Amino acid sequence: MVQIGWNDVPHLDEDAKRELLSSIPAHQRDARARGVPMLGAGAIYQVPEERFVCDPFPIPAWWPKAFGLDVGWNRTAAVWGAWDRESDTVYLYSEYYVGQAPPQVHADAIKARGAWIKGAIDPASAGSGQIDGRKLMDQYRDLELDLFPAANAVEAGILAVQRRLESGRLKVFRTLGNLLSEYRLYRRDENGKVVKEMDHLMDAKRYLIMTGMSLASVAPAGEFDDDRSRTASSVSGY
Repeated sequence: MVQIGWNDVPHLDEDAKRELLSSIPAHQRDARARGVPMLGAGAIYQVPEERFVCDPFPIPAWWPKAFGLDVGWNRTAAVWGAWDRESDTVYLYSEYYVGQAPPQVHADAIKARGAWIKGAIDPASAGSGQIDGRKLMDQYRDLELDLFPAANAVEAGILAVQRRLESGRLKVFRTLGNLLSEYRLYRRDENGKVVKEMDHLMDAKRYLIMTGMSLASVAPAGEFDDDRSRTASSVSGY
């Protein structure tokens, strides 16, 4: 299979491309113009990727950070965000996407990105775990993750993410390949309901935006890279 877009064919000139784009809904433009696969009755997020995907850059140490976490046996997913308070922009800069592993493995990988970073976890994790019936939230807290149950009003969370995408206040590093793959497939069925397939990072992103960023904090003084960031407040004010 070869992914081919309009730029790969000789018979479309720039005027024809502009005319075609103007007649296509925004959420279909990547699929029609670039050959990016999309499925279902309708994409949930209809903002073209070129508007929010950016090249990675070093995150300033004084930007507050947090993560969203979606847990499960088949797939455990987390996404980390850093908040530029001056522009009120959240940058998604790292992801974790691993299946069929015990909580210890996931916790170690999450702590490796900053054990001090607080996270918002799927509130359903307060139910029984996937192995021994213990509450997953308690298991992860016992493994020294600083976790809080996320607000899980799905439609409100989708709207909050959508508003940030549309206003340019949510950016994604292009290195987050799994998140971008889920973004392209995140859709509603013919009845308007969210299709619960390949949506682990989409859920984690909702938890981050709805709850995680209100918990965001800067690194402890000993972990700062330079003296300027030692004066930053640990209170996010999100």
